[in-house]
Amino acid sequence: MTAYVRWDGADLIIFCHLQPGAKHSEFVGLHDERIKIRLNAPPVDGKANSLLITFLSKAFGVKKNAVLIESGELSRQKRVRIMAPTQLPDLAEFKHLQLR
Repeated sequence: MTAYVRWDGADLIIFCHLQPGAKHSEFVGLHDERIKIRLNAPPVDGKANSLLITFLSKAFGVKKNAVLIESGELSRQKRVRIMAPTQLPDLAEFKHLQLR
């Protein structure tokens, strides 16, 4: 398992670094020991967190309420739980994982 993603039973825990205010919302790659995600939302009034939840719910095929920000709500460094993902993004950072 890697430092930036791990399984907790059927849930996937992702350690990410956010870059709010980007042109597009997208996975970028790695930033230190975290997955870097650019978000097309400003870091004010919870807009970036809301977009992160929407972005990850689509990427992992779950409802929005299955994506929980466990830590770092006011930080660029976050730990996010994705409850029972039904798909994995087609990215090198997730190639080693298999759905549970």
